[in-house]
Amino acid sequence: MYNIIYIHTHDTGRYIQPYGYGIPTPRLMEMAQEGVLFRNYHTTGPTCSPSRSSLLSGMAPHSIGMLGLAHRGFEWNDYSKHLANYLRKNGYETALCNVQHEVSHKRIDALGYERILKAELKSRLDDEGLNLIERDKAHCEEAVKFIKSTHQKPFFLSFGMISTHRPFPCNSKINPDYLFVPAKIPDACEIRKDMAGFAEMLTAVDECTGKILDAIKESGLDKNTIVIFTTDHGIAFPFHKCNLYDTGTGISLIIKFPDKKYAGKTVDSLLSVIDIFPTLCDINGLEKPSWLEGKSFLSILEGKENEINEEIYAEITYHAAYEPVRSIRTKRYKLIRHFDDYEKIVLPNIDNGLTKAYLMERGLAERKKDMIEFFDLINDPEEKRNLALIGEKQNIMNELNLKLENWMKRTNDPILTGYVPKPKGAIANRKDGIHPEDEDYE
Repeated sequence: MYNIIYIHTHDTGRYIQPYGYGIPTPRLMEMAQEGVLFRNYHTTGPTCSPSRSSLLSGMAPHSIGMLGLAHRGFEWNDYSKHLANYLRKNGYETALCNVQHEVSHKRIDALGYERILKAELKSRLDDEGLNLIERDKAHCEEAVKFIKSTHQKPFFLSFGMISTHRPFPCNSKINPDYLFVPAKIPDACEIRKDMAGFAEMLTAVDECTGKILDAIKESGLDKNTIVIFTTDHGIAFPFHKCNLYDTGTGISLIIKFPDKKYAGKTVDSLLSVIDIFPTLCDINGLEKPSWLEGKSFLSILEGKENEINEEIYAEITYHAAYEPVRSIRTKRYKLIRHFDDYEKIVLPNIDNGLTKAYLMERGLAERKKDMIEFFDLINDPEEKRNLALIGEKQNIMNELNLKLENWMKRTNDPILTGYVPKPKGAIANRKDGIHPEDEDYE
C-alpha cells in the first residue's frame, strides 16, 4: 500500500498556474508536469465543510449529513465513514496537520487521526492575512518533520492550509495592475487589488507545497507515496464560492504518483470529488466500502476508459445562510434549480472583501437570480445565457431535470420534503442579511 499525502487549500478554485493563470506557482506547475492534471474536476458542494466531507466520505453532502459548516454546528451522520478512519482500520498510520473542516474542534477525535500535528506562531502580526500565511508555513514545518520521521507502516497525512481564505493580506507585494480579474466580475482597480491579496496567499500555498514535495524526495518516499493537491471550491468572490456555476464547483486537482507514473498526463474526463475515495481504494488494493457513491477513475489513468460519469451532481443547503440549490452537469449541459422562493442574491453567503464592497455599491443587493438555470456549456462556457428563459432545448432540460429528481430520491435528499431545518444548536444567518459576520441569525 502507498503512503497518501492529501494537501488541501481553502477557496482556490482553479486559479493556479497549471490551469493557465498568470500567478506564478512554480512548485505546483512542477507537480502537474510530474503528475496528472485534472481539467474537469468538480466539487459536490461549493462550500467548505460539505465539499471536504464529500471527498473524505465518497458521498454527497446530504448523504453524509453535512448540510452546512462544521464550525456553525453541522456534523456528519456517521464519522466512521471518514477516509482517515477507513485507512486506519486498514493498517495506515493517520495524521492531521493544520486545517480540517469536517467536524468541530471539540470532536476532532471522531475523524480517525492518530496524531494531530500542531505548531504555534511565535508572534502575532497586525495584518490578519499575513497571520494566516504564517500559520500555514509553521504547520508546514510540522508536516515536513512528520514525513521525514520513521514510519513502521504506510501513512495518510492530511495537510490543510487556511490560504487562500479571506481575509487577504492588506498590502500585497504583488502589483495588482498586471493581474487578471476572475470570471463573471468586472475589471476594476479595486478588484485587481483584491486579487493581489489572493495572489499573495497563493504564493504561500505554492511554497508550502514545494516543501512537502522536497521532504518526500529527501526521505526517499517518492517511490511509494501518492500526493494529492486540491481545494474545496471556487475562490471567495461573488459568483464563485457558494455558487453552482463552474466558477464555484470547478476546482483544481493534481495527483503525483510514485516514480512519476502517468507523469505529464492531462485528464479532461468529467469527475467529482466523490470519485477520489474509490480510486484510492483501487490503487491500494483495498476493498471499496459499501457506502461509496463515487466511481474509481483508475481505468481513465490506465487509458482503458475516457469517461466514467455521464453526469455529476452538486448542492448547497446552508453556508452562512440557508440557500437550497441543486444541480446536474454533463460534459455539455448544466441545470441548476433553486428550491425556495427567495429571488435575490443571498448576500451573507458572499465573503466580505473589496470585490463585494465594489459590487454592493453598484446594486448587487437589488440583483435578482433565476430560479431555474439551464446552460449549454459548449456554446456558453461562462454560463451567461439561461436557456430556461428563452425556451431552447427544453427536451434536454426536462431530461436533466428528471435525472436530478431521480438522484435526489435515490440519495434521500431532505430537500424533497421542503424546507431543511438546521440541526439543534447550529447557527445560520438570515438570508436577507448582508454579511456572514453579522449576528442576524434566523
